[in-house]
Amino acid sequence: MVDEPIPVEVIPRGGLGRSVGRRLRDWIPAAAVLVLGLVIWQEAIRVFHIQRFLLPKPTSIASQFWDDRSNLWHAGWFTFQEALGGFLIGSGLAVLLALVVARWKPLGRALLPYAIAANAIPIIAFAPIMNAWFSPLSKSSKMAVAAVLCFFPVFVNMVRGLTSVRPQSLELMRSYAAGEIEVFRRVRVPNALPYLFTALKVASVLAMIGAIVGEYFGGSLDALGVQIKDSVLESRYEEGWAAILVASILGIAFYLAIVAVERVAISWHPSIRQKEGE
Repeated sequence: MVDEPIPVEVIPRGGLGRSVGRRLRDWIPAAAVLVLGLVIWQEAIRVFHIQRFLLPKPTSIASQFWDDRSNLWHAGWFTFQEALGGFLIGSGLAVLLALVVARWKPLGRALLPYAIAANAIPIIAFAPIMNAWFSPLSKSSKMAVAAVLCFFPVFVNMVRGLTSVRPQSLELMRSYAAGEIEVFRRVRVPNALPYLFTALKVASVLAMIGAIVGEYFGGSLDALGVQIKDSVLESRYEEGWAAILVASILGIAFYLAIVAVERVAISWHPSIRQKEGE
């Protein structure tokens, strides 16, 4: 018997450069829309005489951001720690519960309605309750709010990934007399990873939102949400918008970090290989 040669993927000369060039071109429309939106924003304030308490000029926000960058980044890092803690707690609990639910389906049918009911409660209603349970000045209450926001999307997507396995794959594992743990390790968990990372990208943004909303109801003076609220109350609108800019930058960076981990963790998945080959 002659072994068949193993096909080797050959990267065309200049392929990497062309791939980078295509990715840069993909960002050009978004960058153009951003620049155009900022120009329209700046000129609309001048033409329509919009008051600064309604909408400050982008140039004024940028100037305030630069002048107060040290304080803003310090506050942003404080809030990001709360968001990251809530993200890890909520996502971790969601993954563990999803594994239990996928293993014992009757338990999942009993718990899923309560998970949906908890997700239907507006997050603004959770924040005062969490502040009552924990110290309003501690990070724990804000982490709890962020964890509640992160839990549901991760739980639902993880359950879907664990249970939407092809029957042929399960039959093949049973033909090898594989146990339930082995089926989870080799079939269900790998199948659920793309679903999980999709949920984690959503949860990374929700975690920042939850942390900032929780800070509106009380928190340390170092917190970004407290600075946004106080800036508006004291008519320092440019400072408030600069703080919002920092929150946006941190949220985008958090999202991109999850994307980077996804590309490394499931580089074998067809969706990731297709993106890399574009």
